[in-house]
Amino acid sequence: MSEKTIFWDFDNNCIKFVEQTLLPAEYKIISCDSIERLAKAIKNLEVRGAPALGVAGAFGVSLSTFIHDDKNMDGFLKLVFDDGDYLSRTRPTAINLSWGIKRVLQSIQNAKSPEEARENALSEAVSIAEEDEKMCRQIGDFGAELLPDKCTVLTHCNAGALACYTWGTALGVIRSAVAMGKDVSVISCETRPLNQGSRLTAWELSRDNIPVKTIPDSSAAFLMRKGEIDAVIVGADRITQDAVFNKIGTYMHAVCAKYHNIPFFVAAPSSTFDKEHRENEIEIEIRNRNELAFCGNKQLMPDCVDTLNYAFDPTPLELITAIITERGIIRPSFDENLKMP
Repeated sequence: MSEKTIFWDFDNNCIKFVEQTLLPAEYKIISCDSIERLAKAIKNLEVRGAPALGVAGAFGVSLSTFIHDDKNMDGFLKLVFDDGDYLSRTRPTAINLSWGIKRVLQSIQNAKSPEEARENALSEAVSIAEEDEKMCRQIGDFGAELLPDKCTVLTHCNAGALACYTWGTALGVIRSAVAMGKDVSVISCETRPLNQGSRLTAWELSRDNIPVKTIPDSSAAFLMRKGEIDAVIVGADRITQDAVFNKIGTYMHAVCAKYHNIPFFVAAPSSTFDKEHRENEIEIEIRNRNELAFCGNKQLMPDCVDTLNYAFDPTPLELITAIITERGIIRPSFDENLKMP
């Protein structure tokens, strides 16, 4: 998949993105010209995936500089920084969103005029997007070397081109391995409750003619026991000093992979690393009840029953075989080697 997930429209000075909640039934590009619309897209998972959120945050700050026209520089910067703060609160667990926002805000804090701020912000945001593609391809090349010449890989949620500017992290490893001539097939967990695995990962891979089968999340351990999975590769939304935060269900797969002696790889750019915090300091997003209570218009549970709908879970580092970054492979002992990024 070579299309860009989220990008800047230079003709209209706005953001464009693939509306992912419509997939796989409809592929639609949305034009976004307000911070409120971008925030809605991030909250509703129209734009999602850690690296893509970093790009979204970066372009969001750039968009803010074009929206506001306060001639007083202090007032202008306050409006833009307020927009950045507003966007950073839309998804608290994924670190890339705030990372992208902070990086562009830093590029404009010494600007002498709104015009200079707009130029600096857009230049920095475009750099972040281009760097993301380069990092994903480097992650893919490093990770591809870890896979056997013929193998079946399990993946969870979507860490593909749709979760990045393009190419992908976990799926980038698979794409790079296929490009090297390796015979790779994929088992994509459906990833309840929003089915990013069946809706997005399977869609991406099928478009690239990479063999893929979708399974219920709960059958992964059974397939591991049967010897039908050779490796697990997932992405990450945040990597702290002691855990990898990824889509809920990742921890379950890591435990099962460890028991069955199956390598468990995490593919993530260095921007996903959080060197300042540990697992118990991170807020884990809890999402809306309706994601579990309904499937489309069909009600799945009684009105009187509440839900506990965590979006992410932390996987302890001792369950992870290696972390694949754009700078190389990080292996245990993670206490020492995680200092690399």
